[in-house]
Amino acid sequence: MEFTEPHDAPAIREAVRALCAGFPGEYWRALEPDRYPAEFVAALTEHGWLAALIPEPYGGSGLSLAVASVILEEICAAGANAGACHAQMYTMGTLLRHGSEAQKSALLPRIASGELRLQAFAVTEPNAGSDTTRITTRAERRGDGYVVNGQKIWTSRAEHSDLMVLLARTTPATEVARRTDGLSVFIVDMRERGEQLRIRPIKTMMNHATTEVFFADLELPADALIGEEGEGFRYILDGMNAERILIAAECIGDCRFFLDRAVAYASERVVFDRPIGANQGVQFPLARAHMAMVAADLMRWKAAWLYDEGRAAGAEANMAKYLASEASWEAANAALDTHGGVGFAQEYDIERKFRETRLYRVAPVNNNLIQAYVGQHVLGLPRSY
Repeated sequence: MEFTEPHDAPAIREAVRALCAGFPGEYWRALEPDRYPAEFVAALTEHGWLAALIPEPYGGSGLSLAVASVILEEICAAGANAGACHAQMYTMGTLLRHGSEAQKSALLPRIASGELRLQAFAVTEPNAGSDTTRITTRAERRGDGYVVNGQKIWTSRAEHSDLMVLLARTTPATEVARRTDGLSVFIVDMRERGEQLRIRPIKTMMNHATTEVFFADLELPADALIGEEGEGFRYILDGMNAERILIAAECIGDCRFFLDRAVAYASERVVFDRPIGANQGVQFPLARAHMAMVAADLMRWKAAWLYDEGRAAGAEANMAKYLASEASWEAANAALDTHGGVGFAQEYDIERKFRETRLYRVAPVNNNLIQAYVGQHVLGLPRSY
């Protein structure tokens, strides 16, 4: 078993770092508060990084999730924001594992080339939140296709995506034996849908391009269905596990960014005739954050290995996301404390990354729910929800 960095990771890290060097802090600060980093995403697409998980016969690189996680980690470690583009990687799991050959042949080469962008993952709803089985967006079979009505929220990058992976009810919850039954997944072409599909941006504390999406008699062809009708909940778990592993990698990259900046500043900043890094009050929080990062990194590699082997990875994916997001938040606070007042100045990029990494204690799943998951499904304790 290989719970370590893939052998080709160093070369990939070097190449991604070189690309990110063309998009320094000044670029990201100029995007605030809500301009999408179109130039950065275009560069990643041009160099093939967003096609990492697409198999070679379809125009991609055919890399493992473990290697894909290195790409996103390095983006964040460079001070960039992988949240602008990471969905194209984790939504691949649903399409690759459960899509038909016709769907993959038609879409994947165009996604790999950048002709089409797959960045939207529409699952969460205002009245369901993390309780996915209670979603009410309905895809009703009519004639040779489906008609969708409902609403999604926190569907990030919908304005900057051509395609969406959509989870909807094809059988009402009152008519199924289990709450996880009757949910189906669709691949939706969002272009030129007029009033059938409306997108409303949501302004947030960081530049994340998230939205609400409204469906009003949205017509879908029968071949928009991914896999079998009613099996969608099981299918999206692949995407969710991949998402959590990749988010863990991003948080580890954020940790590296914070620690690199804080260590450099603490070694250079002299107060009372000595570097502030000599003070244990500065040194110990950074040391704790580093140890938390290393521990989270080990869980990331284990989760990625299990996923790539096709084994059950739910517990490990959740734990990796939890540990890494807690570590990145610890590193963010330590870095801000280390920098003191200048940490709040935009030109240092600490406050921007501080806001960005805070998201991942809440999304794509709240860390409290991960603790409940581990308590119930790993430790066998009574259900709490």
